[in-house]
Amino acid sequence: MSTIYVPVDTIKKFMSLALQKSGVPEPDAEIVVDVLISSDLRGIESHGIGRLKMYLDFIKAGVQNPVTDIQIVKETPGTALLDGNFGMGHVISYRAMELAIKKAKQTGIAAIAVRNSTHLGICGYYPLMAVKQSMAGLAFTNARPSVVPTFGVDPMFGTNPIGFGVPTDEDCPFLLDMATSIGQRGKIEVFEREKKNIPEGWAITRDGEYITDPGELIKATVHKVGALLPLGGLGEETSGHKGYGLALMVEILSSCFSGGPFGWDLSGFDKNGKKIPNRLGHFFIAIDISHFIEVERFKKIAGDIARSMRNSAKYPGEKRIYTAGEKEFLKEQKIPQSGIPVNDSLQKVIKDTIREYQLEIKMPF
Repeated sequence: MSTIYVPVDTIKKFMSLALQKSGVPEPDAEIVVDVLISSDLRGIESHGIGRLKMYLDFIKAGVQNPVTDIQIVKETPGTALLDGNFGMGHVISYRAMELAIKKAKQTGIAAIAVRNSTHLGICGYYPLMAVKQSMAGLAFTNARPSVVPTFGVDPMFGTNPIGFGVPTDEDCPFLLDMATSIGQRGKIEVFEREKKNIPEGWAITRDGEYITDPGELIKATVHKVGALLPLGGLGEETSGHKGYGLALMVEILSSCFSGGPFGWDLSGFDKNGKKIPNRLGHFFIAIDISHFIEVERFKKIAGDIARSMRNSAKYPGEKRIYTAGEKEFLKEQKIPQSGIPVNDSLQKVIKDTIREYQLEIKMPF
């Protein structure tokens, strides 16, 4: 398999042109592109340019609106409920966190619930918006079912990620961005593109057998004959029930506060198998640190905590301990120089997209 490294600006231009040709207004397209390229720059290939086709296909199928029309359903000084009307999830989420930050500057802490949204990209992008304002940020979203409850075999809820970020006195903030399942669908898609097997222990069939073929797993979750395991794995011995609990916490935050659907009502299909919007829910929190403690003191304590972890004794054979978000931060310093890696299968997808949407852009492949 040959991988070509494409300049960041070329990838950004390609994505923006494709989105605009699909009907996404240019300012909104730039938000979507920024979320996607941020993922690629941080080395999270599962949610970057590889996901663009999914959004274009959703728009083409009529289950996602290219023009995002956000309505404020209910609002108080420190809260709001937004209806995304099945627009671009990245834009909806960007505006929701933007509103949370604005409110938190006045109230100290603000929470925004969102209903009728679509896929938002990497969850960690939105806490970083707060971090850049010297705030703490949290983001949660439910997703189409692909994960089993502990002791179950039906995929009942999504990978339901959690994002949490705070500034430190270092250039690298603390940023936790994690699925509540062992793996997540985007990573499975990467395995499929790279023709690699899923590690054993990530997913099971209805008979309790492990699934290692990524293509088989993607089909299995749709037909309810296989699913991912929650963080911690099978059963309670390795604490799979804790991942399951975290996933349901995210489901409650994303569905209950917004009054939105959950579980299989987020599948993207009606009872007759016809494609419909995913109807996802999100929940965002911004916390203004200055309402609690001096910002610089907070950053120093957060930095001291991170350094205490890194400076602790290493496991035999290990050279370094990382804190959440550090590996991605380091990649973000290097990837712009080398370019975005694009493998054979993704090259084909990009070429097909350029032809289909008649984009005026040249790629180095």
